[in-house]
Amino acid sequence: MPAPVNPFKHAIASGQLQLGCWLGLADPYIAEISAGAGFDWLLVDGEHAPNDLRSIVAQLQVIAARDSHAVVRPPIGETWIIKQLLDAGAQSLLIPMVETAGQARALVDAVTYPPHGVRGVGSALARASDFAAIGDYLTTARQEICLLAQVENRKGLEALDEILSVDGLDGVFIGPSDLAADMGFLGQAGAADVKAAVLSAIEKIVASGKAAGILTLDTELQRQCRDLGASFIATEIDVTLFARNMRAAARTAAEHLR
Repeated sequence: MPAPVNPFKHAIASGQLQLGCWLGLADPYIAEISAGAGFDWLLVDGEHAPNDLRSIVAQLQVIAARDSHAVVRPPIGETWIIKQLLDAGAQSLLIPMVETAGQARALVDAVTYPPHGVRGVGSALARASDFAAIGDYLTTARQEICLLAQVENRKGLEALDEILSVDGLDGVFIGPSDLAADMGFLGQAGAADVKAAVLSAIEKIVASGKAAGILTLDTELQRQCRDLGASFIATEIDVTLFARNMRAAARTAAEHLR
């Protein structure tokens, strides 16, 4: 029996639009609700959310019961944590702050078993292999792992052509917020210069044949990225969605009853 098919990986490779939502509330209940909401993919954030390996696993488990696909972002692109997340059952990883082709190649090695990579062989203990029930996991796992690099500063943009040339990288995701800060527009991801840099990068990624992605709540930018061929776009964040609606509910109640 081979490793489970990764529908997200194959969809973005063929240019099928995958709409997603960021999960930063770090809670399985929220993940379960979100997984039933109709999004194609959900990003379980280990970089800027209070997640650890156990909370990520719990979210992977509830998302797996629904139609949404889980993408996990570790806090850093280190081999040891990538190994843990893959063994825990993550099939799609978004690695933050990728700045060089060398770094991208090291990430490819980290998700690949020897002799072609350095991923530790511990699948008998792993949720990824259904605890050794998937007999062909070791020989089939790599082809279903989706590896995405997040480029989010000027150094990464300058090296984008070289990063895109790395075999084994499925796509590149542009992070507007960090890019804006690095460009001198802290907190102003909607600045014209930032948007121009984002769109130029998306266009270059699509032209390379790799999948292009972004997280933005700016509906105009979402449409522009899609028009350029971006295939995985996150349009909401659970934290801001919850906070925004809770505040609105409190205001509405106060206006109605006070």
